[in-house]
Amino acid sequence: MSIALVHDYLTQMGGAEKVLSSLERVFASSPIFVLLYDKKKTGDLFRQEKIHSTWLEYLPFAHRNYQWYLTLMPLAAAHHRLAGYDLILSSASSFAKNIRVPEETLHVCYCHTPTRYLWHDSHSYVEELGYNQIIKKIIPLFLPRLRHLDFLAAQKIDYFIANSLVVQERIKKYYHQESVVIYPPVNTEYFEVSENIGDYFLIGGRLVAYKKYDLAIRAFNKLGLKLKIFGTGQEFQRLRRLAFKNIEFIGAVSDQTKKELYRRCLAFINPQIEDFGITAVEAMAAGRPVIAFAEGGALETIIPGQTGEFFEEQTWESLAYRLLRFQPEKYQPALIKEHASQFSTARFEREIKAYIAKLTTDLDQKKIFSMKI
Repeated sequence: MSIALVHDYLTQMGGAEKVLSSLERVFASSPIFVLLYDKKKTGDLFRQEKIHSTWLEYLPFAHRNYQWYLTLMPLAAAHHRLAGYDLILSSASSFAKNIRVPEETLHVCYCHTPTRYLWHDSHSYVEELGYNQIIKKIIPLFLPRLRHLDFLAAQKIDYFIANSLVVQERIKKYYHQESVVIYPPVNTEYFEVSENIGDYFLIGGRLVAYKKYDLAIRAFNKLGLKLKIFGTGQEFQRLRRLAFKNIEFIGAVSDQTKKELYRRCLAFINPQIEDFGITAVEAMAAGRPVIAFAEGGALETIIPGQTGEFFEEQTWESLAYRLLRFQPEKYQPALIKEHASQFSTARFEREIKAYIAKLTTDLDQKKIFSMKI
């Protein structure tokens, strides 16, 4: 069976790109179709000869400011040449769903979330773009049309896979479609437990508005506790201006440095609503508890009192209240790591392979049965 992989764009490294990397390992002979490809951002994670991008590549500043061209993305996705494949497996958080799939081809979508800036987080997206105020007022005029196209694209997908129960609910709510849940891959085996815990809390990832890092900074400013922040993004300068001297910005880090930061922190802070939350699981894989806002994917990965704890309101005051009562000594790192192992990369690759195999087997049996009739 010939299978093609489709992804939104390879212009950054995040959880969705890690999913694509796992899919490439499972379906090693499959080409990868994307809107944009920036090898500088993805390094050697993907083989360049397997990547097929679109004409968006040739537009000014497309790699650095791909959000500028969101109104063109559905059109660009529809121009992928996908004839001749038996199955298309898309990895989508936006416009990978808008591909044109031949009538005889099956389309399975691994959905990271219904397009965030069209459905449940449009205000934050516009704020993150960095445009002037005039442009920010114009962009929302295009969103209803894009939302309509996104909904229509979702109706043409044969099978949805959700990356969490939260996303499964959104797929039902926004697209009116059923789905199965297969949690995304986390390289849990890479992280190690440490016996020497430091005196700092940790937070990190892409520094963007919806992750609410400013909430954590305000809490730590008030309490004077040590906080280390890793990662880069549009919010970097603004967040640094907010922070007092007890907060350290580390910037982009290597995998080795991140592993050390995780394993020696008192706890990892997760103030945002995540679709799943890979960084929280990575911290648990290093044996450290997570203090998270009680919403989103965190509710599916954290066991209160065993692998972390929750704060109930998405405010700095609620987080500060939880931090004041946090007792790191009561947590058992080995048990936390054991819990995290259920979200491993090996588990994901095994489950996705089994799902696609069963799906194609069932469809082949139906075809044989219909031919006999």
